[in-house]
Amino acid sequence: MSIFGKIKDAIFGHHAAAVPQDPIPAGMAGGSPTATETPAPAPAPAPSGPVDVDQVLSDISKSKGNPDLNYQSSIVDLMKLLGLDSSLDHRKQLADELGYTGEKDGSAEMNIWLHREVMRQLAANGGQVSAALAG
Repeated sequence: MSIFGKIKDAIFGHHAAAVPQDPIPAGMAGGSPTATETPAPAPAPAPSGPVDVDQVLSDISKSKGNPDLNYQSSIVDLMKLLGLDSSLDHRKQLADELGYTGEKDGSAEMNIWLHREVMRQLAANGGQVSAALAG
C-alpha cells in the first residue's frame, strides 16, 4: 500500500470506527428465519458526509495523551501521530507518489510541500480540511 494510502486509511478508518453503525433490525438480516446459512454481513455504509480531518487528528492526539506533535504543519509529526514511519526514505516515497519535483533531501521546502499536498489530497478524497491544516 502506498504511504498516502496508509495516511488516508489511518484518518478515514479512524473516522469510520468512531461513527456508530445502526444495527440491523431483528428479522431483517436476510433469508428466512429458518435458513441454515449465515447471511453475509452488509458492507459498511459510506460516511454520510466529508470526514472532518481536523477533528479526527485531534481525537487521535487526545487518545494518545496529547503527544507534543505539531501535526498541523509538520509531515513528520503527522506521520508519527498516525503511527507511520516518518523516516526520510518514507517521505521520499511519499514525495514520489504525490509528484514532488524538487530535491528529495528532507529539506523544510520538501516537508512543507508534502504536508500541504497530503492535506490537499485528503480534501480531494472526501476529507474536510480547515485552512489551518491546509497551510
